[in-house]
Amino acid sequence: MALIQKHGKNYGPDLLSHKENHPSDKTGVPGCHRKWAENNNWSRPVARVWTVVLLLGTCLLYCARVAMPICAVSMAEKFNWSKKESGMVLGSFFWGYCFTQVFGGYVSDRVGGEKVLLLSAAAWGSMTAFTPILAHFCSQPIFSMTLARFLMGLLQGVHYPSLASLCSQKVLESERGFLMSTVGSGSYLGTLVIGGAGSLMLDLYGWESVFYVSGLLAVMWAYCMWKYLLRGEGPIITLESLGNGVPQSKLTKRHWLWLFKQPAVCAVIITHLCTSSTFFTLLSWLPTFFKDTFPDAKGWVFNVIPWLVAIPSSLFSGYLSDHLISQGFDTASVRKLMQFFSMGVSSVFTLLLCGNTTFSWAVMFVSATMGLTTFSHSGVSVNVQDLAPSCAGALFGVMNTCGAFSGVLMVYFSGYLIETTGSWASMFGLITVVNLLGLCIFLAFAEARRVDVDPSKIRHHHIHI
Repeated sequence: MALIQKHGKNYGPDLLSHKENHPSDKTGVPGCHRKWAENNNWSRPVARVWTVVLLLGTCLLYCARVAMPICAVSMAEKFNWSKKESGMVLGSFFWGYCFTQVFGGYVSDRVGGEKVLLLSAAAWGSMTAFTPILAHFCSQPIFSMTLARFLMGLLQGVHYPSLASLCSQKVLESERGFLMSTVGSGSYLGTLVIGGAGSLMLDLYGWESVFYVSGLLAVMWAYCMWKYLLRGEGPIITLESLGNGVPQSKLTKRHWLWLFKQPAVCAVIITHLCTSSTFFTLLSWLPTFFKDTFPDAKGWVFNVIPWLVAIPSSLFSGYLSDHLISQGFDTASVRKLMQFFSMGVSSVFTLLLCGNTTFSWAVMFVSATMGLTTFSHSGVSVNVQDLAPSCAGALFGVMNTCGAFSGVLMVYFSGYLIETTGSWASMFGLITVVNLLGLCIFLAFAEARRVDVDPSKIRHHHIHI
């Protein structure tokens, strides 16, 4: 049984005193230097305001992202698209999404995640609002929509790395879990909102209204963030600011090689890869599973209830992790506990789907699985900020890129297994194996100490209980 430790965390003061006593010393890996003597953390009231704002921004992000899948059938009828053409439009988002993860994190580490979030939201919000215009006024709508979705992926790909960078720079370690889990629940809230309100607008006002409303709301969110939180500060990112701005990470080859040699860094990358792969697989195949297994079931039940469970579950995991850390429990042990619920306990309910169940029990098992999966927001997703706060955005971008590519591959491979074996149990078994693999690696190698500074300069005090 794992032993949870309590400890006194004096990282900041230790680093500060070292900085003051030895001003000429440079700790950390080459190119990963930061003025930690400056305390730029948000106060608790400010952090709460930002939490609500970022939650709303993530919700609108998913409203804009899911607008096309909701309107795909109506647009296919309007422009005479085949299934293959519709798939090309929908799939083009993914390719753009993968390409800007690392870049978005790098820029956020250099100039601040809030600036990247602001500019990207204004851009993808405008792109969403202009989508119907591009579709109607282009002679080949299939090409304009494919390009629009690719650009949407490029612009939205910077969102989560920017969040990770912003959180590592501005939020205390004992408060990161709740902020990230709360902001992460915005994805489930956005899916629910656009699924309900978007379907209603689609029926009443046509598919164009879904893009207009979701896009304009995102632009309004970006404007309010600039006006009231950034106080009208210009969000311009210049080459000078990238080179001489906030003294963050410089992504040299030597720097990355040093980081990737750390077992804890490799553990978070592999675990995030496994988590993303299983989540994408469930997200892609669960509707088909319910339709094939329970053809007479109402679609809104299995499309809504799991997400309703996921929202409070995500909030609870964040509160629980921060509470345990604030009580003095070892940060690494808390991260592992959260990931155990996310990948270990959830796998139990995934395996239960392999047998013969009724519709009600299947919905309960899926809801439990999706709810427990959200605990990763307080586990591996925030652990990268513990390990490398000075370059958390870029490192999270690497993690998310690997997770996105592996997720698509696993979705395709799961379809092959289902078709070959004729059984859904093969897919659920694969998900369980991948989950347990990632969990074992995380439990064995995950840490919460910083690896972007010289560990000999930081004092740790552990009291076993």
